[in-house]
Amino acid sequence: MTNINTRAAALLTLMLCCAELAAGPAPWWEWRSKLDGKLACSQTPLGPGWEKARGPFKDSRCEKLVLAK
Repeated sequence: MTNINTRAAALLTLMLCCAELAAGPAPWWEWRSKLDGKLACSQTPLGPGWEKARGPFKDSRCEKLVLAK
């Protein structure tokens, strides 16, 4: 029984490490305020008063566009 538990633990650890290596950073988006048109750069939606203007970007200044693969 302990041999099976050891193998299962090793397999689980290996799977978690591989999943972590495959993950990449979230893209950045330029958001436009529906109220006054101001722009902001964020990885997540800023709320109902904002809409996506441009993107996705690689950087937090929304300057480097992500190129399509």
